Amino acid sequence: MSFQFIQKLPTPEEIREEFPIPAPLVKLKEERDAIIRDVITGKNERFLVIVGPCSADNEDSVCDYVERLSKINEKVKDKLVLIPRIYTNKPRTTGDGYKGIVHQPDPEKKEDFRQGLLAMRKMHIRAMEVSGLTSADEMLYPENWGYVSDILSYVAIGARSVEDQQHRLTVSGFDIPAGMKNPTSGDFSVMLNSVYAAQHSHSFTYRGYEVLTSGNPLAHTILRGSVNKYGRSLANYHYEDLITLLSLYAERDLLNPACIIDTNHNNSNKQFKEQIRITKEVLHSRRVNPDISKLVKGVMIESYIEEGCQKVGGGIYGKSITDPCLGFEDTERLLYEIAELV
Repeated sequence: MSFQFIQKLPTPEEIREEFPIPAPLVKLKEERDAIIRDVITGKNERFLVIVGPCSADNEDSVCDYVERLSKINEKVKDKLVLIPRIYTNKPRTTGDGYKGIVHQPDPEKKEDFRQGLLAMRKMHIRAMEVSGLTSADEMLYPENWGYVSDILSYVAIGARSVEDQQHRLTVSGFDIPAGMKNPTSGDFSVMLNSVYAAQHSHSFTYRGYEVLTSGNPLAHTILRGSVNKYGRSLANYHYEDLITLLSLYAERDLLNPACIIDTNHNNSNKQFKEQIRITKEVLHSRRVNPDISKLVKGVMIESYIEEGCQKVGGGIYGKSITDPCLGFEDTERLLYEIAELV
């Protein structure tokens, strides 16, 4: 065989037993889940902002960031629902580079998946403790869901995963909102087919079991831009794109039509400061069209303590080691502006 079996990993049950979620945080998650669910279903008119580092590479700086975010939350919570972006798995286009804390608890050392799973859970719990906020993560590996299912309040399925059947079927068993991104090709129908699949019940194999899911009515779309055949970035957050998405939703039998705009990636061509302008354009589209206002429930913003990015081992505290991020000062200013404009 071409596989070398390094170590047997603990099950989700074993990891959760080793790092249980404290009782007060169980109640916090229930309360936060209810608020976010109501935003997706339209019962709550607050605006979601999923904001945080491109990749959660360091527990101390990530929790520092989230604690700072919680202070802003106190001032904007009547208008906004802030969801810290704590992404512990990082998809790589070519397979090279830092793949997240689950792979490498220390980005400068070798992979250790057992310690990575512990580090992922430990960081999410600590972030909840210091901030009173529950977080979002990307479900790059569907089999990892059990390790964090009692912690997360939001899950994103990435552009490279959204066409994968195992991702779609696994989301159908989630009890929290799951955003299905458009694929890198930009095809809206692929994204909407993923939402359809995730909203329905399925039988399949999962972690050695035959399982049956009930369907996830909170599955929805995320627009993140696309890449054309020449490798050029194409944005899809403009007014016309949102009108098109509205019409496509109307053609399908989908529950709770909702969309989140990812302001970075191909929407910004990874020009991280463009996230400020893009967010304001999205808010303008919501103001001029009530149907778009009902559809667009929030934005995603890549942000960290220090703006830009650095190479692994760069040594700058709170600066991204993957894609460049908005700095905290600009982020704080933007969040206050969003609260005024929604």
